[in-house]
Amino acid sequence: MSSIRFTTSGLVLGYAFSSSLLAVINKYAITLFNYPGLLTALQYLTSALGVWVLGKLGFLHHDAFTVETAKKFLPAALVFYLAIFTNTNLLRHANVDTFIVFRSLTPLLVAIADTTFRKQPCPSKLTFISLLIILGGAVGYVATDSAFTLTAYSWALAYLITITTEMVYIKHMVMNLGLNTWGFVFYNNLLSLMMAPVFWIITGEYNEVFAALGASGGKWFEFNAFLAVSLSCLFGLLISFFGFAARRAISATAFTVTGVVNKFLTVVINVFIWDKHASPFGIVCLCFTIIGGVMYQQSVTVPRPLINETNASKTLDSKTDSGDFEDDSHGKGISGKLASV
Repeated sequence: MSSIRFTTSGLVLGYAFSSSLLAVINKYAITLFNYPGLLTALQYLTSALGVWVLGKLGFLHHDAFTVETAKKFLPAALVFYLAIFTNTNLLRHANVDTFIVFRSLTPLLVAIADTTFRKQPCPSKLTFISLLIILGGAVGYVATDSAFTLTAYSWALAYLITITTEMVYIKHMVMNLGLNTWGFVFYNNLLSLMMAPVFWIITGEYNEVFAALGASGGKWFEFNAFLAVSLSCLFGLLISFFGFAARRAISATAFTVTGVVNKFLTVVINVFIWDKHASPFGIVCLCFTIIGGVMYQQSVTVPRPLINETNASKTLDSKTDSGDFEDDSHGKGISGKLASV
C-alpha cells in the first residue's frame, strides 16, 4: 500500500479534533505525571516509533536514518528539544490560556528578528496593526493574570525564545537537507529521544523519578496517570499526521481559519472542563491575541491554487514535499506537540 485515501472533511475534522484537545491533554498529563523530561521522552518515542511502523506498513514514506544526515540535523533537533522542554514546563507551572497567549506572541518576535537579523523588509501596515493587537492582548492578559508567578513566566519567556529561534533560523537550515515532512518528524523525534537522558541528568529529574518510585511502596502504576500520558503521546502523533495531511488537502487560508477555530475550541474546552483557566477579562485578552494572529497570517500568506474539490477524496502522496512545511507547523505539525510545541 503506497497511499491512503481520506475525505477532505475527514482530514479537517481530524486536525481540528486533535489540535483543539492537544494542549488541554498535555496540561492534564503534566498535572498527573509531574516529570516533564520523562513525559516528553515518551512522546518522542511514540512519534518516532509510530512513523517508523506506519512507514513499514506502507501508510507513509519517510527518509531513512543516516548518521551523516543526523549530524547535519542535530542543531535543529536540539532547538526542537528545548522548545518542547520549555513548553512542557510552561504547562507544568501555568494554565493553557497562558500557553496560548505566549504562543500567539511568536509572530511579533519573528517579525522583529526577520527585520533586524535577516534584513527582511519591514512589516506592511496590516501586519504592523495585527502585531500591535497581539501585543496589546498579551499585555492585557499578563497584567490581569491572578495566577502570575515568576517561575511560570520565566518558562514562558524561555519557550518564546526557543520557538522563535526555530521559526527564524532552524527551518531554513533544515530545508536544505531535502527531507520530506515525515522524514522531518522522524529525525526530530528520534534525535530528541537520544538527547533526553542528558537533560534528565542536567535537570536532576532522574532523582525525582527514583525518589517517587522508592516512596510508592511498589505501587508504580496509576491508571489515571497512565491514561493521561497515553493520550498525550497518541495526540502528539495524530497532530503530526492530520496537520500535514490537512495542509495539503485544503487552501492555506482554509488551513489558517481551521487553526484559529481550533484555538478558540481549546479555550472553550479548557473553561468548561476544570478551573485551570484565566479570568473572564483574561480570556477576552486571549481572544484579541488570537484575532491579531488571524490578521497577521492573512497579511503574510501568499495565495495558492485550490485543489480540485470535485474529487470525492484526497490521496496523500507518500513522497510529501518538504516545501509544504510552513511556519505554523512549527507550533503543531513537526513537533506533533508544540501546540503542545
